[in-house]
Amino acid sequence: MSTPDDLVRAVEATLFAAEVPMTAQALSAHLGGALVTDALAELAATYTGRGIELVERGGRWHFQTAPDLSHLLRRTRDDTRRLSRAGTEALAIIAYHEPVSRAEIEAIRGVQTAKGTLDVLLEAGWVRVAGRREAPGRPVIYATTPEFLSHFGLASRRDLPGIDELRAAGLLDPVDEAYATLTGTELSPNDTEGHAAGPEGLAEAAMTDDESD
Repeated sequence: MSTPDDLVRAVEATLFAAEVPMTAQALSAHLGGALVTDALAELAATYTGRGIELVERGGRWHFQTAPDLSHLLRRTRDDTRRLSRAGTEALAIIAYHEPVSRAEIEAIRGVQTAKGTLDVLLEAGWVRVAGRREAPGRPVIYATTPEFLSHFGLASRRDLPGIDELRAAGLLDPVDEAYATLTGTELSPNDTEGHAAGPEGLAEAAMTDDESD
């Protein structure tokens, strides 16, 4: 690139046309090895507060609609169903303890986890198979995905609420100290019971009786 402005424009155009979020390394390779860190920071600052924002989620960059304007793009009322408490617990445990096996999830929850619960999370794209544990039976282990970070507006797992934040909000659960931080996630699984989104949903979940898979 002949000038810094040319590089910024090239990064902007590449991300705009990309079908999936891109890492800085992928951007650099696409642009002939150019150093794109400063260009990404400049673009992110330029788009701050606009209708379209440039955000980093899990080390990958992409443009997205400003959260406060998302309602303008909905042409029909979404007929969504909620992620069940069992699914919420499993997702929270995976997020805080990954990589974990199904047996480890069950040990933390204290109850069996139905295969369908993990299938819902896999189909949503929030959880992935991360390999197998080097242990008897070589159980499958699960981890979260960049889509999980993007959906919840997290740059990385380091942005998950800490124990002090959860305790201050009164959201610690006997099942696991991490439980309920993800309560209120909306999905379209077969599960029909769940909790409302946002802080109110967290409080609701903290007071709700356990449900089985």
